[in-house]
Amino acid sequence: MSAIAGTRDRTDRYSRQERFAMIGIEGQRKLSTSAVLIVGAGALGTGIAETLVRAGVGRIVIADRDYVEWSNLQRQQLFAEEDAEHRIPKAIAAQKRLQAINSEVTIEAHVMDVTYAEIDALLPGIQLILDATDNFDTRMVMNDISQKNGIPWIYGACVGSYGITYTILPGETACLNCLLGTIPLGGDTCDTAGIIPPTVQTVVAHQTTEALKLLTGQIESLRGTLLTFDLWRNEQASLKMNAARKSDCPSCGPNATYPYLSHSGSRKTEVLCGRDTVQIRPAQPRKWDLEETAKALVRLGEGTVEFNHFLLSYTIGERRLVLFKDGRALIHGTKDIVEAKVLYDKYFG
Repeated sequence: MSAIAGTRDRTDRYSRQERFAMIGIEGQRKLSTSAVLIVGAGALGTGIAETLVRAGVGRIVIADRDYVEWSNLQRQQLFAEEDAEHRIPKAIAAQKRLQAINSEVTIEAHVMDVTYAEIDALLPGIQLILDATDNFDTRMVMNDISQKNGIPWIYGACVGSYGITYTILPGETACLNCLLGTIPLGGDTCDTAGIIPPTVQTVVAHQTTEALKLLTGQIESLRGTLLTFDLWRNEQASLKMNAARKSDCPSCGPNATYPYLSHSGSRKTEVLCGRDTVQIRPAQPRKWDLEETAKALVRLGEGTVEFNHFLLSYTIGERRLVLFKDGRALIHGTKDIVEAKVLYDKYFG
């Protein structure tokens, strides 16, 4: 008797979603045969992954370079104290929890730094890319790989009580490279300005709703705008980006060269010879407000901040980060390039 009931319950798994007329049984079938790539397994990544796994998306590929820390537990919903205690890689911890939530879904975890050199290997079979990363260098790589392969992707970011998201369809919408100059680069991060969980959840809700529309083939239902909001200030804006599309864009124009899929267009990192230091140079030089960055770091109360007209120095523990006005940085105290990139993105955005 109990075995029969258990079987009935399992087949009933997606019934409430199937009863939603815009998805139905056919939409659920499409979800079960879909494959998505989630780049990043932090706040947005864990929220996106859990929603899509519970929704029955057939294959989820997760790539993340970092491990779980105690400060993650406030908003990164798949992780537990044990993960932080043992510094489990985020992709692995997420995979374990997600598989327990839905054993019917195939979940692939990759502990890796997603750069132009690695991203191709993640793409076979992928129908949609979801942005859950913490830096624009990786986003520009995603943007170019999306355009080159004709795979839609959904941009999302949040800090404090502010969030932003935009769905990019190759050949139809303006791409992220078109929007450069419209979207602010650098500045506050969750580590310098903090973040509240509802901000994360709101961005996740918009990203995953757009994902469900795309994966069930309902392009006409997409929002079609760049959405920004500030929950604390009770503000929201939804902007059409049609006019932002550039005919000469090197990422999505007719003569696209996909600049961020080559060494010359990517962030440069190198271990300096004879020194326990990694140098990082952004793909494009950026004018940095060193004074504002210094103020944000001072507010953390975690390390020592010094700056002058030419550079900013931030010492925290055994690491010293030196930022120059063009965005170039020296990460002293390590030869690990991945660690240096994590520190750069954590404190400088």
